Amino acid sequence: MKGLRMKAAQWKISTVDYHTAGEPFRIVPALPFPIEGDTVLARRQNAMEGPADTLRQMLVNEPRGHADMYGGFIVPPNDSGAHLGVLFWHKDGFSTACGHGTIALGAWAVRSGMVPAPDDGDTDVVIDVPSGRVKARVHTEDGRITAVAFRNVPSFVAVRNVEVTTPDFGTLRIDVLWGGALYASLPARAAGLDITPSNLNRLIEAGRQIKAALAGHPAAQHPTETRLDGIYGTIFHEDVHAGGGLVHTGDLAQRNVTIFADGQVDRSPCGSGTAARVASLAASGQLADGQVLDHFSIIDSHFTATVAQASDAGVIVDVTSNAFPVGESTFTLADDDELGLGFVLR
Repeated sequence: MKGLRMKAAQWKISTVDYHTAGEPFRIVPALPFPIEGDTVLARRQNAMEGPADTLRQMLVNEPRGHADMYGGFIVPPNDSGAHLGVLFWHKDGFSTACGHGTIALGAWAVRSGMVPAPDDGDTDVVIDVPSGRVKARVHTEDGRITAVAFRNVPSFVAVRNVEVTTPDFGTLRIDVLWGGALYASLPARAAGLDITPSNLNRLIEAGRQIKAALAGHPAAQHPTETRLDGIYGTIFHEDVHAGGGLVHTGDLAQRNVTIFADGQVDRSPCGSGTAARVASLAASGQLADGQVLDHFSIIDSHFTATVAQASDAGVIVDVTSNAFPVGESTFTLADDDELGLGFVLR
């Protein structure tokens, strides 16, 4: 680790920061080292140790980041059918999917000129992520990006009605959903909670306890790929009723908060989590073919989502929002900085 720390002191890391519905996404267009692997999924495995993980810590930890920072390293795609590949990261490691990050990458690829786009129309940015190949459809009007639709890998209900016991929230029944990552999903009221900022610490604790209860559980296994095993996050949801002050024109409106990794909080409605929720709602008949889900976050930012098509592997969901640049930076690490790679304080 000392050798990696010394190497990190020689790096100058340029980033472009975006947000999607309030959730940060720090893009690293060029790495100072290669990450080995024939596919993005293989590169994710290799990134978990060595310089890639050192760089992740440097960019996500305070004072350069914070406990809820999120980002991605641009890497080569699996083949020429995609424009780019990406390794998503957060404060605890590398994730298998990220819908809000995919939306941000679509906007960035068009704004940066990496993928040419017309002043008016739709442009598909094809991206290889660890869970598969996804697409960001960037809509432009008069040269401005007005929307980005994230088309996910097939999403499905993995297991219904799994019983877990938690220290502080009792016995709960949850569904396990796949949306590029495995999520535990349950109504917030089942844990005695409402999705409001004032309940944030309790929601974090409930999410941690549910995830811990599912560690090693058969429901936390991906059906075909062991490298995708493990519950990534817990989605708490509730219905949004008319007259609540939120503008929603879809067929169903819900609010959610996703607690992922180790207590990290998604400020957006969570892109891959939204796809997972649509799969669940479609399977239960609450969201019919062609209907639109208005999905709100804990800060009331907004996605819309619908089933684009069905497949043998699950439903393919489109999640629509927009993403905006918030800054560009060059990060360094002084070789005599006593804080080193930094710290996380929650």
